[in-house]
Amino acid sequence: MDIQTKELKRIKALHQYELLDTPPDGSFNKMTELAAKVFNVPIALISLVDSDRIWFKSHYGLDINQIPKDPGLCVSAILGDDVYLIEDAKRDP
Repeated sequence: MDIQTKELKRIKALHQYELLDTPPDGSFNKMTELAAKVFNVPIALISLVDSDRIWFKSHYGLDINQIPKDPGLCVSAILGDDVYLIEDAKRDP
């Protein structure tokens, strides 16, 4: 399956969950706070990659709800079939 077909199927599935633009959720917020503390990082996010934006269902240490899709680390991750490990986001292309 080519990348464009995979992307269209992914966007369709994302919209079926009806999570985009929903209010904050305490369960998700607990997960991002826990992730930040466990990994000793200042920012933790639960993000959903839409067709034109990356929307944060939950965010810890960051006061914005979304960013444009391109460029973005999430886009690099969803386009591949393997694990996408980022050890230092400052140096990620």
